[in-house]
Amino acid sequence: MEANMAINYAKLFNRRVTPQSQPIPGSTQVRNSAGGYSWEVDDWTRFDRFLILGAEGGTYYIGERDLVKQNHDALVRCIKADGIRAVNRIVEISDAGRAPKNDPAIFTLALVVTHGDASAKAQAFANLNKVCRIGTHLFHFAEYVNAMRGWGRGLRNAVGHWYVDRGAEDLAHQAVKYQQRDGWSHADLLRLAHPKAPSREHEAVFRWMLTGADSLGEREVKRKVRGEDRIAKYAAVGELPKLIEAFEQVKRATNVIQVGKLIDEFDLPREAIPTQWLNEVAVWEALLQRMPMTAMIRNLGKMTSIGLVQPFSDAAKLIVRKLGDETALKRARIHPLAVLIAEKVYAQGKGEKGSLTWKPVPKIVDALDAAFYATFQNVEPCGKPVLLALDVSGSMGGGSVAGSCLTPREASAAMALVTAATEEEYHIMGFSNRFIPLNISPRMRLDDVVKRISNLPFEATDCALPMIWARENAVNVSALITYTDSETWAGNIHPAQALRQYRSEFVGDAKAVVVGMTSNGFTLADPNDRGMLDVVGFDTTAPAVIADFVRD
Repeated sequence: MEANMAINYAKLFNRRVTPQSQPIPGSTQVRNSAGGYSWEVDDWTRFDRFLILGAEGGTYYIGERDLVKQNHDALVRCIKADGIRAVNRIVEISDAGRAPKNDPAIFTLALVVTHGDASAKAQAFANLNKVCRIGTHLFHFAEYVNAMRGWGRGLRNAVGHWYVDRGAEDLAHQAVKYQQRDGWSHADLLRLAHPKAPSREHEAVFRWMLTGADSLGEREVKRKVRGEDRIAKYAAVGELPKLIEAFEQVKRATNVIQVGKLIDEFDLPREAIPTQWLNEVAVWEALLQRMPMTAMIRNLGKMTSIGLVQPFSDAAKLIVRKLGDETALKRARIHPLAVLIAEKVYAQGKGEKGSLTWKPVPKIVDALDAAFYATFQNVEPCGKPVLLALDVSGSMGGGSVAGSCLTPREASAAMALVTAATEEEYHIMGFSNRFIPLNISPRMRLDDVVKRISNLPFEATDCALPMIWARENAVNVSALITYTDSETWAGNIHPAQALRQYRSEFVGDAKAVVVGMTSNGFTLADPNDRGMLDVVGFDTTAPAVIADFVRD
């Protein structure tokens, strides 16, 4: 009787093999969103994940609102712990173009000026221009801040400096290209900040922003913001910059020839052109000549649909040449995710929204493919065998990366190809609760890879499978690089335990890199294991960091 009732304590308290539905005994693991157990990333890691990946679209297990709330709380804790460090990190990631979107950085900066101490707020105000580089960014910032706090002197002065620290010509460009967003306009912000114009040229632009081209003499403009009347007075002094004069002229243009001449002579941006002219080939041909890289990538479908971009056309040749300019890509802060999205959408011949369709030009798709690799930081190969393991489970097929049209599953395949393209010895595998053959390689075009990986069946998640597979197949690799959302739950052993087993039998110093593809709070990387590294997916520096880590 007693023998039948004996408890097997080794089975209940086994630190070497533990089902993922239970925490490793003695560890600090927490329950993840899928019901399994992972480690919780620290607040500063989550800070980085949010800055790069944001929370737009949520994940498979976490709704957008809940994901934003979870990240918000971690961000505020970081800001209160070390606001200066928080601002410096925001500026570092935003200014270098390391994130797919700038909105998370702008939102986090708004949190600093709301929750930071006096020194943190001063640091945030001093760096507003570095994070909010264009008018749209500033409008986003104003909307975020307005929802969190009032407009004190420090905030008004910072916004005022955004305007007066620019040259008059640059200010005119901001006024014409970025006119309003989120219900905010330059006039709204000038009325709030009331900056003192540093020159007659600035004063003329301010007057135009506030009152439009029809103003004569001195006018008063009132706007009630959060219960406070602000009156701004700017005299009609000095001539307006030529760009603003051209903008006023194009609004009165009566034929496409006039529009084309104004674009050629004054470099009018697309946003300045009245809608009725944006289906004209001649207008887009003029715009393309000096079109910024970001705008060009976004408008490839439109330019192809109206017939400007065709096989062997001068426009197609110009686009291919621009996309092949690595220096220009980096100078324009073109993020690899933007290129990947453009390639996916352009290659499919229709937009994700709306009814616009076109016939893709293969040379353009090839140029986008090459540009994707060029937008990452230069990567030196680690020169060691690596296993690239892609989590293709159900949770990776839900949600989106940085609010894009790409799921974490699709984006992880593209990220893995960057490493594969630089290494001589690599193997790519897919896993869920079983192995899934992927048959992909860097020699394939990215749009084909995305298409292939997006059609896989949804299944459960066992992130220990890469380590188990390497051990069972006696594969000697220096690093196992897993692209995942860390929502693992289905296996009989934790990934960290499986890694230790692999090390004990094969490669004693094998590294493990966990590339987080969502901004949730979990990781497979044991924080006490110096041979495991947690990396944020789609950080432009991620492939280089991975190679450095594997290379020691």
